[in-house]
Amino acid sequence: MYVPAHFDESRNEVLHELIKQHPFGMLVTHGAGGLDANHLPFELGAQPGGKGVLRAHVARANPVWRDVADGDEVLVVFRAVDAYVSPNWYPSKHEFHKQVPTWNYMVVHAYGRIAIRDDERFVRGVVGRLTRTHEASHPAPWKMTDSAREDIDAMLKAIVGLEIDITRLVGKSKLGQHKDVRDIRGAGEALKAQGDRAIGDAMLACADASVLSCRFVE
Repeated sequence: MYVPAHFDESRNEVLHELIKQHPFGMLVTHGAGGLDANHLPFELGAQPGGKGVLRAHVARANPVWRDVADGDEVLVVFRAVDAYVSPNWYPSKHEFHKQVPTWNYMVVHAYGRIAIRDDERFVRGVVGRLTRTHEASHPAPWKMTDSAREDIDAMLKAIVGLEIDITRLVGKSKLGQHKDVRDIRGAGEALKAQGDRAIGDAMLACADASVLSCRFVE
């Protein structure tokens, strides 16, 4: 990924937080069958002295877990927010007529080494933790014990676990940092007005802070 210096975000703690808030990632592999991409919810785990561990599961019928080998390098892309930016939102456009359309976004690329975890205990743990995390905000959270044990056991046999040791994290926060503060603010306010609040707020935070130090804002 091309990352100009003014769009770079390299702080692990910030990138980890973005992954946790936007855990639905795109797993890119290059196995025996060639390039492939799978869209999966991931769990981010701690790794003492490392950059973290990603865990997920796929259907046993999905060929991806047979197509790659333990230790193969993979890429997982986590996209937070994005939006089209009209040049009409930049105050300077109406004075100098030199602005053009663009697309702003916040994204993390996680590179790592994959391991296939085809064991019931690992898969049950991943499913249980993902369930607890994403059901936590519901008034009556669903639990694995809400289903018959034999149904859960059958479901677990039909999926395979994946574990990725992260070796490199690359973050890009393209929020107009190279533009005048008034143009960043104008576009941010326009985005919020049309309902793109997350990226609009991030751009407004950039406008309020030093533009050169603008980073991910959630």
